[in-house]
Amino acid sequence: MTVAKGYAAESSDSGLAPFEFERREPRPDDVSIDIDYCGVCHTDIHFVENDWGATVYPVIPGHEIVGRVTAVGPEVRNYQVGDVVGVGCMVDSCRSCSACEAGLEQYCLEGMTATYNGKDRHDESVTYGGYSNHVVVSERFVVKVPEKLDSATAAPILCAGITTYSPLRHYGVRAGHKVGVIGMGGLGHMGVKFAKALGAEVTIFTRSESKVAEAKKQGADHVIVSTDREQMKAAAESFDFLLDTVPVQHDLNPYLNCLTFDGTHILVGLLEPVEPALQAGALVGKRRVLAGSLIGGMPETQEVLDFCAEHDIECDIEMLDIHNINDAYQRMKKGDVKYRFVIDMKSLT
Repeated sequence: MTVAKGYAAESSDSGLAPFEFERREPRPDDVSIDIDYCGVCHTDIHFVENDWGATVYPVIPGHEIVGRVTAVGPEVRNYQVGDVVGVGCMVDSCRSCSACEAGLEQYCLEGMTATYNGKDRHDESVTYGGYSNHVVVSERFVVKVPEKLDSATAAPILCAGITTYSPLRHYGVRAGHKVGVIGMGGLGHMGVKFAKALGAEVTIFTRSESKVAEAKKQGADHVIVSTDREQMKAAAESFDFLLDTVPVQHDLNPYLNCLTFDGTHILVGLLEPVEPALQAGALVGKRRVLAGSLIGGMPETQEVLDFCAEHDIECDIEMLDIHNINDAYQRMKKGDVKYRFVIDMKSLT
């Protein structure tokens, strides 16, 4: 065991505070990593505040981790001391089911092991995340950060990036397709960048007229203010794909009507029941598909980092001193960040 430092929440209303804990001893296939940067995801807030009723306290969030390798186990083949590497939303899986064998560990039939608030498959200890100074992770769940990428802006690619990249690739988005991106936060702005790089014509749906200029600045070809009935009416049956990044309940029905026949509406942000009720006729009458997608497997997570390096894509971030993490959470709840907070771990003292 090694003593580590981090920030943890010890109850649903405690906020985050400095916390010392023990990291497990490295196993033969493990990579030990000193953490340089960790992105802040809205999921972190849900776990800190126990919004989903599944938090095990104390909880140390963080699953957008970039750092440098400090040691490798004797069975490690792909990494060496000094490598810049990343760790995303999972640190293990059964490794033998059909999903894992297909490189889709996020859909492991036995359930993936989350980077934090998960249960270690070997010793049943609770996993602790990247709001800390170092981490120990199996080689299979570590990815290389290309030299061309800035380490800080690369961190959110490990969640916000792969979450939006994976469904666009899975459903075959390419030149000639019309893609609508619903929501313009950490996920949404990455979805725009990926869809554009894949050659699609991209439209952002936003609820606010005040965000139109910013949406175009992000690279959108068009902007639709979804609260404007005339604009939504004009958009009817015009999109091949909708990438829905909104993390709270919202009415899907007006958006479904914007799809062509055989169009696909992909949920990547909503984990709650659909409310209000879905009008199934909008699906049946046009053979439309309502789909969901969860992060990406390890091969695809490496792929998205390489894709970002090739296409000069990075996440727009605001650097954060970890001592201000509780204030940052409040700002995130208000949508007051463009577009992802990243913690500079040098501030962890």
